[in-house]
Amino acid sequence: MANVLKGKEVVAAMKEKMIADVEALGAKGVTPTLGIIRIGERPDDISYEKGATKRCAEVGVAVKQYLLPETATQDELLKVIDEVNNDKNVHGVLLFRPLPKGMDDATVRRALAPEKDIDGITDLSLAGVFTGTELGFAPCTAQACIEIIDHFGIDVKGKNAVVIGRSLVIGKPVAQMLLAKNATVTTVHTKSTDMAGICSKADIIIASAGKAGVVGPEFAAPGQTIIDVGINWDEEKGKIVGDVNFDAVEPIVENITPVPGGVGSVTTLVLVKHVVEAAKRTLK
Repeated sequence: MANVLKGKEVVAAMKEKMIADVEALGAKGVTPTLGIIRIGERPDDISYEKGATKRCAEVGVAVKQYLLPETATQDELLKVIDEVNNDKNVHGVLLFRPLPKGMDDATVRRALAPEKDIDGITDLSLAGVFTGTELGFAPCTAQACIEIIDHFGIDVKGKNAVVIGRSLVIGKPVAQMLLAKNATVTTVHTKSTDMAGICSKADIIIASAGKAGVVGPEFAAPGQTIIDVGINWDEEKGKIVGDVNFDAVEPIVENITPVPGGVGSVTTLVLVKHVVEAAKRTLK
């Protein structure tokens, strides 16, 4: 049986350190503050916002909301972004996307100051991931994968890591982050041939395929660590499942994250961690 890498253990350790960091910042007169920009009343946005707000409260991070109606124009949104960019008391910004129809996503993303982009949506934030500089922050889900690897002491140096997926949200940034930790990284995707064969030779697999159960036992091998990023609704089972067929793969590998209770449970706290880090950077 594999070691199940539960997100709650990572979260507990992260919170302990973040509370200490927030207290240290408070002693210097700085209250880390998250600015949330939301347009309209999408239920999934509101649900995520509640989760983020709760996480902030748990470690002492303040929250400031900027709520716009569904009918808001792009110019009105850009005005709010400019306001947040220039507010020294707001250290990080969560901008909910997708944006309403008629708004240009690239224009809006470029308007956000990268030093306040705590979810890695701006081009400069992603450039920072690839250059190893503090231009912004990595996408939270990609960072959550690394937080899990680090917490459980999984050594990636010199190891063969395979990333399934090439999105800018997870695949490409997490591949670069693994390279920065001296792993040997291969990226596979829908056009790759013999994906299972490539994965079966890996020491570490980051599964972000976006398809339920696509990673089966033919992908797995003894000694592997599998980080399952997938969040999919399985109609037949009536529950959330990952990209990995957990029941078939877990008996084979050494370490595996569950879904739910794995990467997803860490991601929201990474967002808050980035707010704290952004506040710390202002003191440098």
